[in-house]
Amino acid sequence: MRQLPPAMQAALDGGATTFCSCWRILPRVGSPLGFTDHDRDLAFDGTTFEAASGFTASELRESVGLAVDNLEVESALISARLTEASLAAGDFDDAVVEIFRVDWMDVASRVLLRRGSLGEVRRSGHAFAAEVRGLAHYLQQPQGRLFQYACDAELGDARCGIDLASGSYRASGIVVAGLGDRLFSTADLAVFADGWFTRGLLTFTGGANAGRAVEVKRHQKRSGDATVELWQAPGAAIVAGDAFVITAGCDKQHATCRGKFANAVNYRGFPHMPGNDFLASPPIG
Repeated sequence: MRQLPPAMQAALDGGATTFCSCWRILPRVGSPLGFTDHDRDLAFDGTTFEAASGFTASELRESVGLAVDNLEVESALISARLTEASLAAGDFDDAVVEIFRVDWMDVASRVLLRRGSLGEVRRSGHAFAAEVRGLAHYLQQPQGRLFQYACDAELGDARCGIDLASGSYRASGIVVAGLGDRLFSTADLAVFADGWFTRGLLTFTGGANAGRAVEVKRHQKRSGDATVELWQAPGAAIVAGDAFVITAGCDKQHATCRGKFANAVNYRGFPHMPGNDFLASPPIG
C-alpha cells in the first residue's frame, strides 16, 4: 500500500481536494519536460510543469504480479519544447516518465504514482498519443546470449574489445551540402574506403541536430568527397556547416570481424554452427 503525505491524506479524508496530475518526461536529448492538467504552471524538483490544455490520460491501473501496467496520454502539440519534429526524430523513445499526484495549493504535498517509460507514440496532425509502460516491461525483453551465426556483441563494447576512439574507426567532419532529409555530402571521409561507416553511428555535434545520434544506412565514396545516408531523418534539416562525429560500422559477420577489425579472437557468434540445410540434408554414402 502506498503511503500518502499526511496533508494529502487529510485532504482525502475531508472530501474536498485540490489535486491535479503532473507528468515529467526525461528525454534522451535535452532537459526534462513537465506538463500538468492544472490551469496554471506548477514548479517543483527543479522542473516547471506547463499547464497543457487537452492533456489527458487514460485510467491508471496497477496489478499485483509481473504484468505490464500501461496507460495512454493524449494531448495537442502546444508546447514549444515538445514538437512533432522531436517526436519523429526519436528524442523521446524510451524516455523516462514520472507521474505525480500534486496538491496545486501546496506542491510540497505530492506523491509519485508511477515511474515508467514511453512506448509507442502516434501522431496525427497537431495531436499525439503516447503509451506509458510500467517498469515490468523490461522483464519481457530477451536476456542472455543467442546461438547464431552473427556476433551478438555491440561494436566497441567490453566483449568486442575494439577501441572506437581510434582514428581508424572514428572520424569527425562537416556537412558540405544536404541532399535530402537523410542524405548529405562531406569532404572529410574521402580517405576511408567505400562503405567503411555503413551500419555505424553518426552523432551531430553542431547545428540544429546537435546531440542527436542516428545509425548510418549507407556510406559511399565519390571522387573528392563522400555521401552519408541515415536510417531516419534526425529531426531538423541537415544543412551545410553541421558538424558530426561518425564511427565505423559492423555487419556482425566473422569475415568482417577478421578482415576489417582484425578481431576474430573476440568474435561472439558461432560461424561454424550447422544450419537447417545441414540438419535437413539426407545422409551420404
